[in-house]
Amino acid sequence: MDIDKYMEILRNIRCLSERDSHMVCELAKEILAEEPNIVQVKAPVTICGDIRGQFFDLLELFINGGQIPEKTYVFNGDYVNRGHQSVETFQYLLCLKIKYPKHITLLRGNHEQRALSEMNGLYEEVKRKYGNIYPWQYFCEVFDYLPLCALVNQKVFCVHGGLSPQIKQIDQIRMIDRRNAKEGEGPMSDLLWSDPEQDLDGWTQNGRRGVHQFGKKIVDQFNHINDLTLIARAHQLQMDGYKYYFDKQLVTVWSAPNYCYRCGNKACMMNLDENLEQSFIFFEESQELTQNFMDRGMLPYFL
Repeated sequence: MDIDKYMEILRNIRCLSERDSHMVCELAKEILAEEPNIVQVKAPVTICGDIRGQFFDLLELFINGGQIPEKTYVFNGDYVNRGHQSVETFQYLLCLKIKYPKHITLLRGNHEQRALSEMNGLYEEVKRKYGNIYPWQYFCEVFDYLPLCALVNQKVFCVHGGLSPQIKQIDQIRMIDRRNAKEGEGPMSDLLWSDPEQDLDGWTQNGRRGVHQFGKKIVDQFNHINDLTLIARAHQLQMDGYKYYFDKQLVTVWSAPNYCYRCGNKACMMNLDENLEQSFIFFEESQELTQNFMDRGMLPYFL
């Protein structure tokens, strides 16, 4: 398997063949199967938020943040849906994982689920590009293997969505059967879906699929019990690229500039240096997003 060749194909804005895509997915599953639910990561590291199928902007992210393996990354999920190139985005990230498994951590987001990827773009994109749904099925199998969280130097907790009322200690996450957990239910769903709420103290349910919102007291307790300095998550569009909550105990990072090609938001990634000092790298929408792609019209996946 020539991963460099595959990555060059993708950078030239072509999907991998169905056969090659299947091979990449199978090898990625072998690598991901060896990773625990909580991946241990050493700083320095760059933490990224949602990508959402904006492949040109993913390439722009690496141009601005540095290429692997010179830099190490944690991606907090949501690689697919709503952008024009979810297929290329996920294939490219899997190729990086295969080539540099210790330099890139790919966490699971709520869009790395069968139901959402079927409704919000990936399924239709696969059918359009391949003429069948088999590559979508291969992707869904990989989704099941993606780890749920990362822990940087035992102090920074990385997750896509947020916390769960069923999880008080990080060690409880290690017990989740991520490959067989039912989508939309239980603590794994909370990790992928829950949101912080600035004006809240404890727990409530929000309107987004009825999942949980949590407030300052919950974050205070979780960080104290687990000896954390920061929770770094994604999941919610931030017009300024990032947003701190609860006396900077939690941060939301967003890495899809001009989301859905119309939101006009900034995008960034968060750097943690050797001492876990935080800084942000902002980057613009890729200039390679040509008029050819824009002329296709807006895809009907925006919520």
